[in-house]
Amino acid sequence: MKENIRIFTRATGRVLGRGLKWAWVHKVRVAVLIVVATLVTPRPARTQFLDPCCAIMQAGLASISSVLNRVIGGGLNSVLSTDRGTQSFQQSVVWPPASITQAQGLVGTLQRLFTLNQTIIHMPVASATLPATQQLENILLSRNANQIGSTSPNYMAVYGPVPTSTAAPQSARNMIDMSDAVAQDAMKRAISIDNLADLELQAASQINQGVQSAAPGSAPIIEAQADAWLVRSNAYTQAAMADLMRVRAVDLANAGADVKMGATNASSLQLRIQQMLQPR
Repeated sequence: MKENIRIFTRATGRVLGRGLKWAWVHKVRVAVLIVVATLVTPRPARTQFLDPCCAIMQAGLASISSVLNRVIGGGLNSVLSTDRGTQSFQQSVVWPPASITQAQGLVGTLQRLFTLNQTIIHMPVASATLPATQQLENILLSRNANQIGSTSPNYMAVYGPVPTSTAAPQSARNMIDMSDAVAQDAMKRAISIDNLADLELQAASQINQGVQSAAPGSAPIIEAQADAWLVRSNAYTQAAMADLMRVRAVDLANAGADVKMGATNASSLQLRIQQMLQPR
């Protein structure tokens, strides 16, 4: 056995010696072969399953993703669901598109009615035929408050001035002056109210046009503006009623003054008759 080992060792040594001798002689080729073998030989790849660093990073990212999905994602989904529910409620109950379209169509119809009303209001109704009366009538129907200053002289041209103190008793002059004053006041008030009515119609037309193109959220603002104009219109109506009451009050006062003057004249006449019947 030992002899066999000795023989094998000698043979191996001779082979290795010959190999080293050949490698030394062909050392350039051997070096090239070693480099090529080094480049060609496949190396084990470092995968995420084998690399501890990648595994730890993957676990961290998975944990973060899980937290985002469970905590933040759940909250965002709840907010989105609530927002969709609110939007659906507004579109179906608060501001349904069909009702909005119907309301806008109604506004368009009212706009045409307003235009028709303006045409009717401004239809000519003048009827005077004489120059002086035509001038006064044109001023009264002008619907222009700037014409109020021209009312008194044209009124005097038609109805005449107050009589002088030598032409009528003072009581009669007072009644005439008061009647003329109230009549002119009513005429001037009528001109101003007509002018205000035109402004109110223009405001109503603009409000209707704004409602047609307004967003649902801005409707309360337009409604508040319309309410303000309605209050103003009621105030103008009250002013017209007050003017009518003044005219009626002056008519009643004139009627009472006529009765008083009649009673005074009758008493004076009776006194004169008694004086004439007394014997001299």
